[in-house]
Amino acid sequence: MFLDEVKQKYPDYYCRPVPPFGDSEAGFLVVGLAPGMHGANRSGRPFTGDHAGIMLYQMLHKFGFSSHQESVASDDDLQLTGCRITNAVKCLPPDNKPVGAEINTCNTFLANELQLLPSGSVVLALGGIAHRAIIKALGLRQAEFKFAHEAMHELGQFRLLDSYHCSRYNTNTGRLTTEMFESVFRTARGLLT
Repeated sequence: MFLDEVKQKYPDYYCRPVPPFGDSEAGFLVVGLAPGMHGANRSGRPFTGDHAGIMLYQMLHKFGFSSHQESVASDDDLQLTGCRITNAVKCLPPDNKPVGAEINTCNTFLANELQLLPSGSVVLALGGIAHRAIIKALGLRQAEFKFAHEAMHELGQFRLLDSYHCSRYNTNTGRLTTEMFESVFRTARGLLT
């Protein structure tokens, strides 16, 4: 099994399904793709210890969702307020690229997370895969809800807001700038007030 191999190579790594992090009654849910090899797979907390988490936690802090602008380890004193973070895929996928079977296997967990959201919540999908996983978890037709950066979709109980993923690739190429990501968070914060 892939995670067993990773655990042998990195015995101190978490190497299990990464649970959601944050306020269980939050009205703001951030949905990422999957644990990164040296990030959540190492730490056991979403977006902790990898490049994608840098920009995410800075924005969460700037907009009042996080007690600190940096998440360094699962045992630090970072607290999320009114916010919860999860992933579409719970375990580190081989080559850091989840396939359909992994997304399908984990979709029930995401569906359960979405059912627990209070009315009027905002769900932020980081990337197209997270967006499609959310639509699938709700049993909706993909063709009716297209992913686009800063697109917003009314989904009954909550609004879905899309953003490009805050991955190193997207930030280094300029596909996602700090200003673009900040605009998404400003929209989310505005929807929640």
